[in-house]
Amino acid sequence: MRFPVQAAAVLALSTLLLPATAPSLRAAEAFTTRLETALNGVDAGAIDAVVDLATLPDLSARLDRFKQEFPDARWTVRSISSDGSGRQILEVTVRGERRSDGLTYRLEGSQRLAVRLESDRLLAEELLAEQTLLRSGETSLPISLAIPDAVLTGSRYDVDVIVEEPLGQAVVAGGLLSLTAGQVQQQISPNLSLQPLGGGGLFKVVQAPQRPGVQNWAAMLVHPDGLVTITKRVRVVSDRRELGR
Repeated sequence: MRFPVQAAAVLALSTLLLPATAPSLRAAEAFTTRLETALNGVDAGAIDAVVDLATLPDLSARLDRFKQEFPDARWTVRSISSDGSGRQILEVTVRGERRSDGLTYRLEGSQRLAVRLESDRLLAEELLAEQTLLRSGETSLPISLAIPDAVLTGSRYDVDVIVEEPLGQAVVAGGLLSLTAGQVQQQISPNLSLQPLGGGGLFKVVQAPQRPGVQNWAAMLVHPDGLVTITKRVRVVSDRRELGR
């Protein structure tokens, strides 16, 4: 079955460090307001006034493609902390809904970012965490994700998609697939094999690579009332201190 890769948020990559100052904290609050306004605006090109074009040259084009998929999506941006090195930690969430081929699709996505700002513009950022859920059907299958944001190189860890309510006699099928960086960037829809699942959900133990980097996971659950597709980004780090970021 073909898996629809949906990018819930469209910021990504790179970081430089500056000393933290009180003005930078105030600037972060002002920036979050401007970024949220640009993301929710009609003109996708408005994002270019908030984000440095040299840093993310194709951001407005990706945002425009996203708005075509989910024209009524609403974004929320908030500053949640500073990392002590001058970067602000932002939480970006998006919710959207669309109808296609007689089905209703509901999207929920979130990112946690460490950003460097200068002159009220984003000059560099590091993506710390990201996940998306895309549901179809009139009834939302109640699920939760138990997948870490970061793991140590070479470690084994759990990728669990948990069905939170009993399904009775209903049969649920599901599958898990590792995505390449190119598939994520280009929003390519790979084929994902589905198998019948037990009543509790999808539970897998996976292996982190031996080198630091990123693993991107795609999962799908199919149930009588529709389906749920999930993407999750997991950072692979060599320093245990990086796990809590």
